[in-house]
Amino acid sequence: MFELLEKYLMGPMGKVATYRPVRAIVAAGMASIPLTIVGSAFLVLGVIPQAFPFLADIWAGSFDKFAALTLLAYKCSMGILSLYFALVFGYEYTKIYAEEEGLNLSPMNGGILAVFAFFMTIPELTWTDGAMTLVTGETTVNGWTVGGDSLARLATSGLFTAILMSVLAVQLYRLCVKRQWVIKMPEAVPEGVSRSFTALVPAFVVAITVIFINGAFIFMGTDIYKVIAIPFAFVANITNSLPGIIVIYFLVHALWIVGIHGANIVMGLVNPILLANMAANMDGGNYAFAGEFTNAYVTIGGSGATLGLTLFIAFFAKSEQLKMLGRASIGPAIFNINEPIIFGMPVVYNPILAIPFILAPILTASIAFLAVDYGLVAKAIAQTPWPSPVGIGAMMGAGGDWKAAVLAIVCALVAFLIWFPFIKVYDAKLVKEEQGAA
Repeated sequence: MFELLEKYLMGPMGKVATYRPVRAIVAAGMASIPLTIVGSAFLVLGVIPQAFPFLADIWAGSFDKFAALTLLAYKCSMGILSLYFALVFGYEYTKIYAEEEGLNLSPMNGGILAVFAFFMTIPELTWTDGAMTLVTGETTVNGWTVGGDSLARLATSGLFTAILMSVLAVQLYRLCVKRQWVIKMPEAVPEGVSRSFTALVPAFVVAITVIFINGAFIFMGTDIYKVIAIPFAFVANITNSLPGIIVIYFLVHALWIVGIHGANIVMGLVNPILLANMAANMDGGNYAFAGEFTNAYVTIGGSGATLGLTLFIAFFAKSEQLKMLGRASIGPAIFNINEPIIFGMPVVYNPILAIPFILAPILTASIAFLAVDYGLVAKAIAQTPWPSPVGIGAMMGAGGDWKAAVLAIVCALVAFLIWFPFIKVYDAKLVKEEQGAA
């Protein structure tokens, strides 16, 4: 089994992890975490009366009077998240090329050019009566469509457009620098001024390229934004199905088994979909796979859903090794951190523990997905810190729904029941080894 995983999974996914765009996407996702959590915190404050109706009168006389102001924290984080993604992705992607290829690239210029390219795809145009015309409608003024919280295309629906346009902008910037299509200033010129002129030619190249591509699509009755949305909508639909969920968590944990941080690779690519689904839920959507779904329901205690396992070996294991490991790991496990378990037990390359490590999160993900999808538990509308203890993150992410906390606890118990027979066998094996050594 390990040979198959190494050959067909570890090798290809290890290569994917080294791809520069993937590394930049992961960096952009990490950078967005503070914004999404802060914005979601203010959103949760606004919807608390929906979960606890007895607070409705108190909120009406206090918090609700300032909601238009306080909810700006949400609207200016989740409402324009694609803008932040474009900026950070462009910065990190450029920085990677500057460091690894030794090119004279400014990460700040790369970030600005990425935002520039992305913004050029936001206004909507049409080819009418032999001329390009800005679309105007009920919610569209001179091509700029206003959505629920901000400009529609700046919200999470534009994440994939932001990423691809950032890739285009940075690659054009890199091409210009490599071919020396830049304006060189004398050494006496201050660095800031010199850097701005270095980006002048690349900015023209980016503008002309985007205008040409977008213009071609507009002639055909669409635009870059709509074209990019088609394949990524298909990908999102796959991930929002039970088979898609199972594949995602199988990949995450199969990679862990052979020593690769599966969550960083797989979830780094999936997180934009989770964020987009969460924003859609706030606007009335019904996506079970949204927000902090993973840490709220699936990997409680860390990858492999090991919270129950950690508590069991800490207090009931007969092996001294497991007992000491469990007691040292309780603190991190409460906050969904379990590297001590994964590498200390170890789970990596362990044939006895590989099965529950993969099976437990697949089952908890299936239970949680079905419970939310069928409306038994409220869907996620807010981002919560991933280290939130069991039940707390799920409840707050679901807008204060207590049933989400119950579901999280049920998932943790189910995961432990899967772990129980395997850890008993492993515990007995280690006891025999310890007795033999003694």
